[in-house]
Amino acid sequence: MKILMVLTSHDKLGDTGNKTGFWLEEFAAPYYVFKDAGADVTLASPKGGQPPVDPTSDAADAQTDATKRFKSDDAAQKDLANTDVLSTVSADGYDAIFFPGGHGPLWDLAEDKSSTALIEAFDKCDRPIGAVCHAPAVFKHPKGADGKALVSGKTVTGFTNTEEEGVGLTDVVPFLVEDMLKSNGGDYQKGDDWASFVVTDGKLVTGQNPASSEEAARKLLALL
Repeated sequence: MKILMVLTSHDKLGDTGNKTGFWLEEFAAPYYVFKDAGADVTLASPKGGQPPVDPTSDAADAQTDATKRFKSDDAAQKDLANTDVLSTVSADGYDAIFFPGGHGPLWDLAEDKSSTALIEAFDKCDRPIGAVCHAPAVFKHPKGADGKALVSGKTVTGFTNTEEEGVGLTDVVPFLVEDMLKSNGGDYQKGDDWASFVVTDGKLVTGQNPASSEEAARKLLALL
């Protein structure tokens, strides 16, 4: 199994002067679900190299078993520091693609033409596509074979408007994941705020929030 994981390269939280990036748990938990299942994992990001970690996700109170494991795993840290440049990556040879969240993807991956093209390529070949928390932002532009938005008519989830309100960033983000998925015709579902909630529709797997990372990765694996 070869799985492509795509991370954000964006590190500015709007005009707040604060930093953002990818959410550490949303990378680490799926990374180890895939690795422990024997998958060959390739990491990519728009700019390549070391993607920015959201500092909030690196705080002591945000640590999980997966993030602790990552912090003592030199090979994984080296892997992350050397992500491929996304525009050089082709869908060929990969069995699935997975997008960890964090606020960063709202700014770069949501608008990235290479990301859009990859998602459309995986969809065309009927290969699994997964995204968790803010990463369903990547479904803003991709179209399905019918020319409609990829998520149109599909059951999906992603970071809720109330969760965004809870972290006080409703007026900072360029768009709200929940609103965008709905406006693209997605059948948006959600569970309780901050609790694991994952939906699968065909080969599309989406998770609501950081707590959903591991379950989303397991459901993606189940499709392989």
